[in-house]
Amino acid sequence: MTPEDIERSSSALVEIRTTCATEEAAAALAARLVGDRLAACVQIDGPVCSTYTWKGRPETATEWRCTCKTTMARSAACAAAIAASHTYETPEIVMAAITASAAYATWVSESVAEDGGATGAGRG
Repeated sequence: MTPEDIERSSSALVEIRTTCATEEAAAALAARLVGDRLAACVQIDGPVCSTYTWKGRPETATEWRCTCKTTMARSAACAAAIAASHTYETPEIVMAAITASAAYATWVSESVAEDGGATGAGRG
């Protein structure tokens, strides 16, 4: 990606990360977010080992990380869908603005357009 690609990128993209307790839960979440056009793609990696404090005690868990690509305009709805369907009491929902090539940004934008406007092929 060149600086010119970044300058031509006209839409603000967001990457949202969360974790799920099982691979099946991660796959179901990914299918829902993509199917509802809230994310253009969701990449699942894992298992990952998470160490954290929960209710005052150190914990360790095996989890699957979901990395979702969406637009700024759809990010609140995507995060709300994650929160509403998540099995955790306090799910990790981390959002960060990202920069992408113009072609990828266009694909993401078309993929999550509420009017169903996806026309190009892309990959997460």
